[in-house]
Amino acid sequence: MKNEHRFLEVAIDAVKEAGKIQKKYFGHFHQIEYKGEINPVTEVDRQCERAITQIVLNAYPHHDILAEEGAFEKKNSPYKWIIDPLDGTTNYLHGFPIFSVSIGLEIEGEIRVGVVYLPILEEMFFAEKGKGAFLNGQRITVSQTAQLKESLLGTGFPYDVHEHVDDYLRYFREFIIKSFAIRRPGSASIDLAYVAAGRFDGFWELKLHPWDVAAGCLLVKEAGGSVTDFKGQPVNIYSEEILASNGLIHKEMLRVIQEVNKRSASGIAQSAK
Repeated sequence: MKNEHRFLEVAIDAVKEAGKIQKKYFGHFHQIEYKGEINPVTEVDRQCERAITQIVLNAYPHHDILAEEGAFEKKNSPYKWIIDPLDGTTNYLHGFPIFSVSIGLEIEGEIRVGVVYLPILEEMFFAEKGKGAFLNGQRITVSQTAQLKESLLGTGFPYDVHEHVDDYLRYFREFIIKSFAIRRPGSASIDLAYVAAGRFDGFWELKLHPWDVAAGCLLVKEAGGSVTDFKGQPVNIYSEEILASNGLIHKEMLRVIQEVNKRSASGIAQSAK
């Protein structure tokens, strides 16, 4: 697509600028507000979002913006920049150096460009549709682990985990029994980038937002992996469930999820009698 390389350049410039802000204030005291009981936001989130949107809109003033922290005028453009200015705010606040900036560009309903940047580790993951996925300029591919029992998985818990802890732990319990191990970094965009790079073999989570997954989904696909919903249908970044893998363990992961869902539905039916 014409100018697509320029789209990637703008996205990379934007995440680098946000990364500078994150590095500058990392380890400092932060005034915290809460969008929910355990959903914090800081001035760093907002500064990063302002820096990113300024760069994007300077380059493409007529494009739409969908960002985590701010509401933007809807322009009905076929181009939409989907932005998470600081994915892993809780980690950031606690001095845990696993957080990222994530930008995806949706063109006519399809994610065409994705960038995930980890400023402390200086890792830049990026992809353009049909051109592969890269980490710091080197092509990456998903792992070749062929069995769930040998797999390292990633996951996360939604911000309403206190209210629905049993629902989310059902999946966690089953996967921890049937996989090799599970990690929970606390940033969905990083989880997906790690699947793309072969560091994780699979990832699942519920109740994510488009800015959490837009870039990461493209990374996984371009690295040769699979991304679906919990029924195995093509993923919709605006839905609330995602399953990503190297492709080789995808059917096994789907079976685990469907078994958990079946048992849950049976338990609800029994309790209703």
